[in-house]
Amino acid sequence: MSPRRDWPWLRVDSEREACLMVGSREFRRIGDACWNAEVRLADMDADGVDAQVVSPTPVFFSYDATASEATKVARIFNDLALEVCAPASDRLLPFAQVPLQDPDAACAEVDRCLANGHLGVEIGNHIGDRDLDDEGVVTFLQHCADRGVPVFVHPWDMPSSPRLDRWMARWITGMPAETHLTILAMILGGVFDRVPQSLRICFAHGGGSFAFWLGRLENAWHGRRDIIATSKLPPSQYVGRFSVDSVVFEPTALRTLVDTLGADCVMVGSDYPYPLGERPVGNVVHQADFLDDDARAALLGGNAARFLGSGAAKLRGR
Repeated sequence: MSPRRDWPWLRVDSEREACLMVGSREFRRIGDACWNAEVRLADMDADGVDAQVVSPTPVFFSYDATASEATKVARIFNDLALEVCAPASDRLLPFAQVPLQDPDAACAEVDRCLANGHLGVEIGNHIGDRDLDDEGVVTFLQHCADRGVPVFVHPWDMPSSPRLDRWMARWITGMPAETHLTILAMILGGVFDRVPQSLRICFAHGGGSFAFWLGRLENAWHGRRDIIATSKLPPSQYVGRFSVDSVVFEPTALRTLVDTLGADCVMVGSDYPYPLGERPVGNVVHQADFLDDDARAALLGGNAARFLGSGAAKLRGR
């Protein structure tokens, strides 16, 4: 697909360097860790990582395009992901992207990808002003539950303003806020009331600030039932219906996740290979002296193996 003003595309600068572009604007410079399996595997070996999910970069979701255009973008990157993972298919585990703005097209693409070897799907946390409690998205999530497809939710397309455009604030504060808002939408929008409990869904970056502010949400649900009590149950009753990753960087923050959500609902994440990720991967879990051996093993591998399902039966943590 040739670049045009509003399309995300990849400008290849050399065998080892490229730049993610949005139209004529440079979005992010990247290295060959994004496409070179040997580089990925060497980094994984250095960090003691047995297997790694290779997921889409959200800027390519194309939710603001037509469903037909977004499907073309998804097919290109989904097929490329299989090529990237092919040299080590037992260790590099591809997740697909889908044209989420069209539930029928999204269901068709995830089915195509499952047949071709993808293990799961990554979706953005909203489509314009529609959150994940949108009827079309719920239809897609029900399809994923029925097919046993794990779903990874990553924040994207954060609001911009003069206050947020300094210091990477859109990434540092906006991403956690977006994820927190989306978990609220899943609960208060009744998504967990409508999708089967078999849905395996994980939110990036420790679920944003949700775990820290669950008590505030619970208090609001009971104190302002006229506005907040739109779910069948109080918010705390949905703990256990979703997982989060461990990308919070500090053991004290990880303890909040484990204490609030449970040790069986947190799994190692990395944000690899981008600069805001954790290296070595899993460092915060290894530093957390409050974890016993069973809990640490669950966070390092057992929970991810359960989330990924039969396609990752050999996954284990170190």
